[in-house]
Amino acid sequence: MASNGTAVSLRGVTKFYGTGTARVQALRGVDLEVRLGELLMLVGPSGCGKTTLISVAAAILDHDDGEIVVFDRSLKAMSAAEKTRFRGANIGFVFQAYNLIPTISVAENVAIPMLILGRRRAEALARAEEILAAVGLGDKLQAYPSELSGGQQQRVAIARALVNNPRLIVCDEPTSALDAETGRLVMEVLRKNALSEDRALIIVTHDNRVFNFADRIARMDDGRIILVEPQVATF
Repeated sequence: MASNGTAVSLRGVTKFYGTGTARVQALRGVDLEVRLGELLMLVGPSGCGKTTLISVAAAILDHDDGEIVVFDRSLKAMSAAEKTRFRGANIGFVFQAYNLIPTISVAENVAIPMLILGRRRAEALARAEEILAAVGLGDKLQAYPSELSGGQQQRVAIARALVNNPRLIVCDEPTSALDAETGRLVMEVLRKNALSEDRALIIVTHDNRVFNFADRIARMDDGRIILVEPQVATF
């Protein structure tokens, strides 16, 4: 259940790609609030701006105009180095392309965010093992990404996003390569690890099998939020 506080606030946010005649507007004055303690799902047709929206909200991409505030910090007021530090300490991101490092083990891939923040290797690997077990991959710690199926790689990416206990987790189609049972397991892990009174979770999805995990569903089209629907999670 969401609290009354705000984790992420977007006001009049715009984003362009390209220049000149190739310039395309991906976000057209987006207004959206993500509440503390909430799992918000972002849905809409392909190409409507969903991935761009979560990327600017997570400080991975810069926005062009408008205001984005994450945990009371204005992203526009931060330098590039400050954004990197803020993202590392506060935000976990599950990329649709997984972005796993092929030359290191599954456990080492998951431990990377903790190592970047200066945690001890033994501590980071122990936490990685804990999270991998929670997503059903406790027997794959020493495997390499190439030895895993697409669905298993996706679960590794999810475990990596969770390993630091980030206050905001942003996921791009986290169940797209998973069967129904495994998708439900992953969603249960995400809710358990991501949601509390000082945290929030944003999920981009086309997977209507997991809609019942949402507290609210924001519908997007043509670079805008067109409707935010209240939803009672029934997982």
